[in-house]
Amino acid sequence: MKPADWIDTGVLPPQRLPSGVDAALAYLEQTMGHVLYRHWTLSDLKHAAPSLTDAKRAHPAVFALLLEHDVAIEYWAQGRLHLAAGDAAPPPDTVLARVLHAHRRRFLHLPDSDRADAAGQRGEPVVSAGNEGDGAVTPADATHDTAGMAVTDMATLVALSASRSDPAALRAWLTRAGRFMNATTTNSLGVTDDARALALFLRDRAQRSPHTLRAYRTEVRRLIGWCEAHRRGPLSDLTRDDLLAFRRTLSLAGSTGDTPSTVPAQPNAARASKPPRSDAGRRRALAVISSLFRYWQKTGYLVINPAAELSGGGAARMTWTPSRILPARVLVQCDAVTAGARPPGVSVLVWARRCAIWTLYRFAGVRLAELEWSAELGLPRLSVDHDAATAAGPAQESSGATGGQWTLHVLGKGAKVRAIPLPSRCTAVLRDYRVLRGLAAEPAPFESVPLIHSEKRDALGHSGLYDEVKAVLQAAEETVPAGDAATRALIHAASTHWLRHGYARTLVVDHAVPLPVAQTLLGHASVQTTAAYARTDLTQLRDFVEGSFPQSSLAASNQ
Repeated sequence: MKPADWIDTGVLPPQRLPSGVDAALAYLEQTMGHVLYRHWTLSDLKHAAPSLTDAKRAHPAVFALLLEHDVAIEYWAQGRLHLAAGDAAPPPDTVLARVLHAHRRRFLHLPDSDRADAAGQRGEPVVSAGNEGDGAVTPADATHDTAGMAVTDMATLVALSASRSDPAALRAWLTRAGRFMNATTTNSLGVTDDARALALFLRDRAQRSPHTLRAYRTEVRRLIGWCEAHRRGPLSDLTRDDLLAFRRTLSLAGSTGDTPSTVPAQPNAARASKPPRSDAGRRRALAVISSLFRYWQKTGYLVINPAAELSGGGAARMTWTPSRILPARVLVQCDAVTAGARPPGVSVLVWARRCAIWTLYRFAGVRLAELEWSAELGLPRLSVDHDAATAAGPAQESSGATGGQWTLHVLGKGAKVRAIPLPSRCTAVLRDYRVLRGLAAEPAPFESVPLIHSEKRDALGHSGLYDEVKAVLQAAEETVPAGDAATRALIHAASTHWLRHGYARTLVVDHAVPLPVAQTLLGHASVQTTAAYARTDLTQLRDFVEGSFPQSSLAASNQ
């Protein structure tokens, strides 16, 4: 490969990578804050430390490998550092290609020939790798066509669709336009088919967070599955009667607990259009569909809005009370699982990763999607503040913590970055996990590496994160006595969001943290949502009632 064909769009101005593979790897190591490819010999090991004994202590695995081989290679793959003998390790250009592919949102592949073609079409002068000086390129060189982005986003939606086993068939189904599509100049989207119009809707309305985007895609797929099952569509052809029938399907399924028998016998389509089980899920489905058609009408893509007042409004947020909360004693049981011995059959690294994932969800109160890696934003990430540790003084020393105060930075709803201070009990768990991955014990200030690695790809996705938390819950469930069926059922039903509710309840109820502070930690848009956790406990209400009607005053009134 030619490293100079790749452009780093994460710096201003964007610049090409150095032309040599070794130089490009060095550039990426400096940019990302961790080792990508390191060549070791005994001579290199001696120079890495004052003595061979110190080198053996600092790099025990490398030292052990060099006793049997002349060369050892450390290389980055699948989110962690690997070690192999020189003849068994991949070549540096392969490692470089894998890293660039993993961070393809930041590093753009643009050979000189492609850039020349693009510049020629725009009538601009061509700047080649040989005469561009310091390697800088103008931002225009790294731009993408809007329609191309829309098609890419739509392809992702199609690839993830569960309504058909053939994505090409669904793409053909979507690339149509119905009778209500507006073909005049008042169509501000500038597209004439549902596929691109839907992609623009997802880009503009659902890019606030990965969780929101996934939820919107799920509800759109549900409507598409219903249309296929009932032979309706395309989406821009649906009438108000069609959408009311879709709403009745959701309501009927909610009352019977299953898909109505009127759905034709099409297994794939029926599975895709399976309604949500809860009232909140049905309200969310209708709200997303209403938002889609409202967006299409406001932008001029549709001449009407068949989904007007479809959702009928939802329950007021003030009436919401969180109920999916694990009691404190159950959380202690779950914590004991990660503090205990590693299960047989689970590798040391996977176990350390599981403990780190549990620790972050348990003591940071984040949403499931907030621990998903975004290479474009470099989030989520950890940082360490040593000045804060100095200010903490004796309080931190008494807790047994060493080093600085750790903070988790995540991207929450509304594309808002949130900084969450972590308790000192998290430090040792996160340090151990990082060291086993081949990273420094503490994150560097400009480190750009997935927070949670995957064995198959660079970063663990939301389903993998969910499975790791469920593994801890399942292990805790097995420790509950067989006679305590209620506790076993409670743990079996729990998920990552239950941990978020438990975190919020600990702040608001157990420790009476001021609501604005708890709101900031949880990333709630409204303080009313945070206040809802106060309604999960009757202790304070009992104290108020007892204080208002004390036993002594009642006895005196009876005399």
